[in-house]
Amino acid sequence: MSFNPIVALGSVAAAALIVMGATSAFDRFSSAGSFVASPELVTLAPGSFDHPQPGEFLGKGHPVAAPRILTTISAPLKIMKYQVSAAEYGRCVTAGRCKAADTLDSDNFPVTGVSHIDAEAYSAWLSAQTGATWRLPTDAEWAYAAGERFRGDIEGGTDDPNNPALRWLAQYRTEAALGRKSDPEPRVKEAFGVNSKGLADVAGNVWEWTSTCYVHATIAADGISTLSSIDNCGVHVVEGFHRTYMSNFIRDGKSGGCAVGTPPDNLGFRLVRERLNVVRAALRRLGFA
Repeated sequence: MSFNPIVALGSVAAAALIVMGATSAFDRFSSAGSFVASPELVTLAPGSFDHPQPGEFLGKGHPVAAPRILTTISAPLKIMKYQVSAAEYGRCVTAGRCKAADTLDSDNFPVTGVSHIDAEAYSAWLSAQTGATWRLPTDAEWAYAAGERFRGDIEGGTDDPNNPALRWLAQYRTEAALGRKSDPEPRVKEAFGVNSKGLADVAGNVWEWTSTCYVHATIAADGISTLSSIDNCGVHVVEGFHRTYMSNFIRDGKSGGCAVGTPPDNLGFRLVRERLNVVRAALRRLGFA
């Protein structure tokens, strides 16, 4: 049989249309009849910003302020406009892939009372359903997306080895000056408005899990260079009204963990879509994968 370029071109075009159709379908639904609305995404252009590093930093054996480093987001960042809702998370629970949260299944409210372990389970389930790779944002990605609403740690300045209480008092005064009050009841979508980047409810009363591990580091005299560091991935960075740190299994921020500042009112999350495997999505849609 001779090669016919016209037929071959037609086959390629047909395949492309199938893949494009599958991509469009997967932007709306998951496979196998499980109707899961695609989360609304915000796409942020690459850029650089001055970012205070997360973790605990020591200089000459005493706590010091976190170093600020020019951080670059080198590729477009696709991140959920809204925090994962209680109803979206509930579908994962129904599928037997997520542990039930202590919230009502509603599309108008964020899921709360979820641990880092729960957030990872949901992202794995959503990835399997859609053919895309969904994951928690890094601390830097979250800060970039938070824009003007990012605050970082409640700093107490450089420690006085003769009186450690001065640093604690400075942290207390800094947080008190921000005027934050306890606000435990989750609010409906956009109750805290939309930031300059187009994300809703950033730094409201739901703190968000990230994929960044807690770091204990010793820095050099220049205040930037790291002499040594230890990552503790049993604890992750949580971002919200201010940055804090929580053990992976914690679902209620007020119950403990490695919190800095007053505890979070609620724990929730939003995800980043890393890429879409359209071939895998098409096969799943047709029931072959």
